[in-house]
Amino acid sequence: MTQTVSQAVATRDNSPAGLITQYSESFAQVLPSHIKPATWVRLAQGALKRGKRGDGGRFELEIAASNNPGVFLAALLDAARQGLEPGTEQYYLTPRKVKGRLEILGITGYQGHIELMYRAGAVASVVAEIVREHDEYRYQRGIDDVPVHRYKPFARDAERGALIGVYAYARMKDGAVSRVVELSRDDIDRIKASSQGANSEYSPWQKHEAAMWLKSAVRQLQKWVPTSAEFRREQLRAAAEAHRVASAADAPDGATAPQGDVLDGEVLDEAPTEPARSDDAGGHVEQEWPDAARPGGAQ
Repeated sequence: MTQTVSQAVATRDNSPAGLITQYSESFAQVLPSHIKPATWVRLAQGALKRGKRGDGGRFELEIAASNNPGVFLAALLDAARQGLEPGTEQYYLTPRKVKGRLEILGITGYQGHIELMYRAGAVASVVAEIVREHDEYRYQRGIDDVPVHRYKPFARDAERGALIGVYAYARMKDGAVSRVVELSRDDIDRIKASSQGANSEYSPWQKHEAAMWLKSAVRQLQKWVPTSAEFRREQLRAAAEAHRVASAADAPDGATAPQGDVLDGEVLDEAPTEPARSDDAGGHVEQEWPDAARPGGAQ
């Protein structure tokens, strides 16, 4: 019996891709219901085969995952809980050096933050744009609803000039426009300085600078729009209460309220909070939200 168990352990695939398969049920338990676990697992395994190759011809992400499987699996679990695709601009898997060895660092990307906004149910569209030195840009808070941003279509980056700013805003399903977030290069530099490993050659700040500018603006925008499952839960609760009151008002004394038209809705797990960072470079004062629309739910 001992020999059989030992043989089973020896033949178990403990490679990074094999570990994903072994823990596929754990990922399935935390994934939102609209995502197929088998598809998500294949995406996670495929992400290991991208990027540069290291010693022995293996991909650096494979090497990093093998060096610290626990950290690797924790990053994947974080992506799964948020319902984001690992190894994409929704959720970056990046190698970083810890005590001279590569390990995996999971980072929610700007597209991941936008996906979480849409999933909360209040946002119709999100606009996030980089502003370059030679672009035409105009926005006055309190006068303009949204920025006016023009540049030559299909112009090369060199023609448009260096990155000088970024902005983001959301259009809500009721037609309203959120606060417009604007960040200058100085704001971005402060955010970057507070980001772990930003100067590493493996950091997305080095490899995907424009995407990290967009992420910084979108993260600030999240403070001004509902982004959590609490918002949807409050919407469902309010609708259910309105249905109950209407049913009770229409029913004669002693009658039982009809049981049809049951409100159906999906409750999503709230996205985990990222480690605290000094990202609020704009110094904005947050406006008051109605209780039913407050980000994070009514207090």
